[in-house]
Amino acid sequence: MIEIRAAIGNGDGTFSIETARLTEPQHGEVLVAIKASGVCHTDWDSLRWGRRIILGHEGAGEVVRVGEGVTTCKVGDRVMLNWAIPCGVCFQCERGKENICENRGTVPDARFLSDAGPMNASFSLGTMATHAIVPQAAVLQLPEAVPYEVAAIMGCAVMTGFGSAVNAARVEPGSTVVVLGCGGVGLSVMLGAQYCKAGRIIAIDINPSRLELAKQFGATETLLANRNDNGLLDAAKEIQQRTGGRGADYAFECTAVPELGSAPLAMVRSAGTAVGVSGIERVVPVDMELFEWDKIYMNPLYGASRPQRDFPLLIDLYRKQLLPLDAMVTRRYPLEALDQAFRDMHAGINAKGVLIF
Repeated sequence: MIEIRAAIGNGDGTFSIETARLTEPQHGEVLVAIKASGVCHTDWDSLRWGRRIILGHEGAGEVVRVGEGVTTCKVGDRVMLNWAIPCGVCFQCERGKENICENRGTVPDARFLSDAGPMNASFSLGTMATHAIVPQAAVLQLPEAVPYEVAAIMGCAVMTGFGSAVNAARVEPGSTVVVLGCGGVGLSVMLGAQYCKAGRIIAIDINPSRLELAKQFGATETLLANRNDNGLLDAAKEIQQRTGGRGADYAFECTAVPELGSAPLAMVRSAGTAVGVSGIERVVPVDMELFEWDKIYMNPLYGASRPQRDFPLLIDLYRKQLLPLDAMVTRRYPLEALDQAFRDMHAGINAKGVLIF
């Protein structure tokens, strides 16, 4: 047994920092000493999933043990973790949709133990812990040039935003892009749009400091929204004016606010593309006139990522200083300060907060 310290959600909206135990890695599994774990809105949501869970799904660290049959890494390797964990052979994987694999790799709950019994590891990772045991398909090699905290946020926020622009929407050169919400995911959408050579990138947020940060991540224009602007319809009128009455070519919702799920539809032109990046999973009313005419609304998972293709690209761009991800990590916390990290996240203080082990 391996003793760990972990942030454990109780399923009722609360969590605690506890001592827990992991079994030894079995066939095809890897034990990683976590060095950094991102703090994400999804982690907050997972507190209410109705089961005991080791929190965290953005992580990077060092391999300390491997099970039989592991070929992707060895003890001592620096690695980052990916929660897509594709099987490679299912219907979706064979079609290049590894992000929605139908047989995603996992580790049985019985291998994660506490005094209250077995637990679930969030997204089959559980990175808000000193150690995580994961399927080898979740592990990607990490060069020395990439800090652990940067690799951790690459593992979800950056991939989700960047991939939504590059892989899902396929932003065209010279196009106009609107990004609603300038947290880590929204900033990553801007990086993806910039990579695609968008002509204009308009950042929208209610937080002036985040709009200033957006300029470092590719925003060519900013728009300070009003918190009381229902559905951001007034902001949409401003976008219409800035685009000659037509609307943007693409708009990305990155706020995780359910009431803004349809907001990007109001920002785009006829036959434009609206993208729900934050993955809102709520029943919300939608004015169907917002779809007029020929507009496309997509809700990609994990930036339509193909891990073995996309993460090496992100690493390469970072090493070439084309992704300013160090600036995205705005605060670092010890595990015991997770509650403060969540509070800062909700207050909009951070682009990305990261737990450091």
